[in-house]
Amino acid sequence: MNIGLLTSGGDCAGLNAVMYAFVKAIDPDAEIYGIIDGYNGLRNRLCKKMKRSEFADILNVGGTILGTSRLPYKELTKLEDNETIAAIKDNYRKMGLDVLVVLGGQGTYKKANLLAKEGIKLICLPKTIDNDIFGTDITFGFHSAVNVATECINRIQTTAASHGRTMLVEIMGNKVGWLTLYAGVGGGADIILIPEIPFDIVKVIKAAKKSHDEKGYCVIAVAEGALDKEEAELSKKERIQRREERGETTASNRIARIIGEQNNTETRVMVTGHIVRGGNPSPYDRVICTQIGAYAAKLVNEKKFGATVAVCGGKITHNNLADIAGETKFVPKDHELVQAARAVGITFGD
Repeated sequence: MNIGLLTSGGDCAGLNAVMYAFVKAIDPDAEIYGIIDGYNGLRNRLCKKMKRSEFADILNVGGTILGTSRLPYKELTKLEDNETIAAIKDNYRKMGLDVLVVLGGQGTYKKANLLAKEGIKLICLPKTIDNDIFGTDITFGFHSAVNVATECINRIQTTAASHGRTMLVEIMGNKVGWLTLYAGVGGGADIILIPEIPFDIVKVIKAAKKSHDEKGYCVIAVAEGALDKEEAELSKKERIQRREERGETTASNRIARIIGEQNNTETRVMVTGHIVRGGNPSPYDRVICTQIGAYAAKLVNEKKFGATVAVCGGKITHNNLADIAGETKFVPKDHELVQAARAVGITFGD
């Protein structure tokens, strides 16, 4: 069996760890072909036959030895773009591949489903720091990102306390707030703002003042996609236009400015950015990656194609790709962690 291995979308800790486990567990007679630079590499036939020894020592190494990209994006989200689809199908055949094993997030899954409809056999593995893939309790890379984001909040706390400031820690999460929620709770933030729970700026101001009055400082964990209740009623285009008019891309700087003015406190914004993606996977992620990679090898050995590996109820299982692609796992407003956070006094600004 000839197996194409591909990593797509944003990088995260655990990509190498999953490939390490997959190659260890796959049929020893199988041939492994690394696709370079994600789907873009498949379109341009950037691939190489790989020795198993190349995967031997990458369990604890961050990033991806195959490289990754988000290209081609628009081309692969439109079925009518026959040129791109045709090029990928042609290269898949010319390479003599029997299956394509794809490590990626929600966008990667959408593209994989388009290719599956064109007859390409695939197995998908759930990678994303956003933890937003439908049908799985956890995605690899999420736990490692939570660790880093939580440490950022903890480090900011000491500065906030020392200077009596209100500090906003902006964390990746454009559409969903899983990462900010977990890091905010784990880091002991006073206020957590996520896209799924639009905030009332007046309530945020009051909560920040209360925290400042009680302990002399305030720390707010803000998802980059957080929005207020007024913005929640707007279309994406209208929201972007309004923010451009105000000279902002996210809510963090506006919240900081208003809190500073209304509460007469010194405020700062710290954007964690890509640092939460980088670095080596946590031990927990290495364990999950080993399980996911080994299970993916089992699916390939059994020729159960068109499937996505998932973690459900602590067990490794799989779903049909067609049932998962295009679906987003949002944070429910009544999620048990949201309820627990509220119970210990964390405010969501609603």
